[in-house]
Amino acid sequence: MKKILIAIVMMAMATINVNAAHGVPNYPLPQEPDTLRILGVGNSFTDDGMMYLPFVLQAAGIKNVVLGRLYIGGCTLERQVKEYESNSPSYVYTKSVGNNWTTVSKNATLLDGLLDEKWDILVVQQASGVSGLYESYQPWLDRLIEILRFNCRNAGATIAWQQTWAYSTNSNHPEYPNYEQNQLAMYKDIMACNERLMEETPIDVVIPTGTAIQNLRAAMQDARDFTRDGYHLNYKMGRYTAACTWFQALIAPVFRTSVEGNLSRLKGSSQVLTDEEAEACHLAARRACARRFKVWK
Repeated sequence: MKKILIAIVMMAMATINVNAAHGVPNYPLPQEPDTLRILGVGNSFTDDGMMYLPFVLQAAGIKNVVLGRLYIGGCTLERQVKEYESNSPSYVYTKSVGNNWTTVSKNATLLDGLLDEKWDILVVQQASGVSGLYESYQPWLDRLIEILRFNCRNAGATIAWQQTWAYSTNSNHPEYPNYEQNQLAMYKDIMACNERLMEETPIDVVIPTGTAIQNLRAAMQDARDFTRDGYHLNYKMGRYTAACTWFQALIAPVFRTSVEGNLSRLKGSSQVLTDEEAEACHLAARRACARRFKVWK
């Protein structure tokens, strides 16, 4: 009996990624729940990543996913922590139930969104301009994980990470000089930071949006680099690829499906995709998730 109990404990521990330095656990993605609840906590890049996700879910016939976005433009990990500590109502909180976004509040606190649902997955990220500078991550990321874990109504929630994307080659973003205004250098620095956070924190679920966008750039050779201003994703293939990556990284393993063959074409909007464009986005997302951070050559 004692050996059986030890074996059960070891099996349970194997499913939980624990940060040895802080004793903060993470938990695996749920499997085929009645309702899946995902909250993104971040900034405009979180907004870009999640905006079209309801369209992809709807086309996949999945209606039991609740989405939330808590964001402040340009918000860093450091500011996320300070917003919580001051309980400042600085977030815009939007929510999708039944695959339709609505604005809940334009003056929300972090706790307003965090306590609104029993979230299964909490997705965080760094501000884009410093996402390739790991010294900007800590101690703020560890503290934010503790805040989310302590306050989340679901004790077994998964904390995940969105990998941001490198800027357009000709971007005029004021923080682009951090990477010598070089897209590939920025991308490599972001990847290095993502790999390090997976080694040093309990986060082991990453949405490789940055890799998917880089895959799309390599495949399509698009002069716009799929941004609308040099850093935010454009409203067509950029945001659609991001949504496909969120789907493939979070939805696919939970409901045992894939974004491959998804029929969403953004119909009813001014950004309708051709079949070829949609398939290129699907492929970029699937390859990013299959190969983690490596660009498909």
